[in-house]
Amino acid sequence: MHISEFQRLIARKYKKRDQERGVPATFMWFIEEVGELATALASNDQKNKQEEFADVFAWLCTLANINDVDLEKACEKYIGDGVKGFK
Repeated sequence: MHISEFQRLIARKYKKRDQERGVPATFMWFIEEVGELATALASNDQKNKQEEFADVFAWLCTLANINDVDLEKACEKYIGDGVKGFK
Protein backbone atom coordinates (compact mmCIF):
# COMPACT_ATOMS: atom_id res chain seq x y z
CA MET A 1 0.00 0.00 0.00
CA HIS A 2 1.23 3.47 -0.84
CA ILE A 3 1.12 6.32 1.64
CA SER A 4 -1.51 8.09 -0.48
CA GLU A 5 -3.75 5.00 -0.45
CA PHE A 6 -3.65 4.80 3.33
CA GLN A 7 -4.23 8.54 3.65
CA ARG A 8 -7.30 8.30 1.39
CA LEU A 9 -8.60 5.34 3.43
CA ILE A 10 -8.29 7.39 6.63
CA ALA A 11 -10.02 10.32 4.92
CA ARG A 12 -12.94 8.18 3.75
CA LYS A 13 -13.47 6.81 7.25
CA TYR A 14 -12.80 9.82 9.44
CA LYS A 15 -12.34 13.16 7.60
CA LYS A 16 -15.80 14.60 8.26
CA ARG A 17 -15.56 13.94 12.00
CA ASP A 18 -11.93 15.09 12.09
CA GLN A 19 -12.76 18.38 10.36
CA GLU A 20 -15.53 18.98 12.88
CA ARG A 21 -13.09 18.34 15.74
CA GLY A 22 -10.60 20.81 14.22
CA VAL A 23 -6.84 20.99 14.07
CA PRO A 24 -6.04 21.86 17.72
CA ALA A 25 -8.08 18.99 19.21
CA THR A 26 -6.90 16.55 16.52
CA PHE A 27 -3.31 17.55 17.21
CA MET A 28 -3.84 16.76 20.89
CA TRP A 29 -5.08 13.26 19.97
CA PHE A 30 -1.97 12.85 17.80
CA ILE A 31 0.30 13.89 20.69
CA GLU A 32 -1.47 11.43 22.98
CA GLU A 33 -0.70 8.65 20.50
CA VAL A 34 2.94 9.77 20.30
CA GLY A 35 3.07 9.47 24.09
CA GLU A 36 1.67 5.95 23.90
CA LEU A 37 4.33 5.13 21.30
CA ALA A 38 7.02 6.48 23.63
CA THR A 39 5.78 4.16 26.36
CA ALA A 40 5.68 1.22 23.96
CA LEU A 41 9.24 1.91 22.80
CA ALA A 42 10.42 1.58 26.40
CA SER A 43 8.97 -1.93 26.60
CA ASN A 44 9.80 -5.27 25.06
CA ASP A 45 6.27 -5.72 23.69
CA GLN A 46 6.77 -5.80 19.91
CA LYS A 47 3.05 -6.17 19.20
CA ASN A 48 2.27 -3.03 21.21
CA LYS A 49 5.04 -1.11 19.42
CA GLN A 50 3.56 -2.09 16.08
CA GLU A 51 0.07 -1.01 17.16
CA GLU A 52 1.29 2.34 18.44
CA PHE A 53 3.31 3.07 15.28
CA ALA A 54 0.14 2.40 13.27
CA ASP A 55 -1.91 4.68 15.51
CA VAL A 56 0.62 7.51 15.21
CA PHE A 57 0.70 7.15 11.43
CA ALA A 58 -3.12 7.12 11.22
CA TRP A 59 -3.38 10.29 13.30
CA LEU A 60 -0.62 11.92 11.23
CA CYS A 61 -2.68 11.13 8.13
CA THR A 62 -5.71 12.64 9.82
CA LEU A 63 -3.83 15.86 10.54
CA ALA A 64 -2.56 15.95 6.97
CA ASN A 65 -6.06 15.39 5.61
CA ILE A 66 -7.67 18.23 7.53
CA ASN A 67 -4.79 20.50 6.50
CA ASP A 68 -4.92 19.51 2.81
CA VAL A 69 -1.42 18.03 2.83
CA ASP A 70 -0.60 15.06 0.58
CA LEU A 71 1.87 13.11 2.72
CA GLU A 72 3.20 11.04 -0.17
CA LYS A 73 3.98 14.20 -2.11
CA ALA A 74 5.45 15.83 0.99
CA CYS A 75 7.78 12.84 1.47
CA GLU A 76 9.19 13.25 -2.04
CA LYS A 77 11.74 15.65 -0.56
CA TYR A 78 13.55 12.54 0.74
CA ILE A 79 13.83 10.90 -2.68
CA GLY A 80 16.91 11.13 -4.86
CA ASP A 81 20.29 12.73 -4.59
CA GLY A 82 20.91 15.95 -2.78
CA VAL A 83 18.33 15.34 -0.09
CA LYS A 84 18.02 18.44 2.04
CA GLY A 85 16.63 18.65 5.53
CA PHE A 86 18.62 15.96 7.33
CA LYS A 87 20.14 17.06 10.60
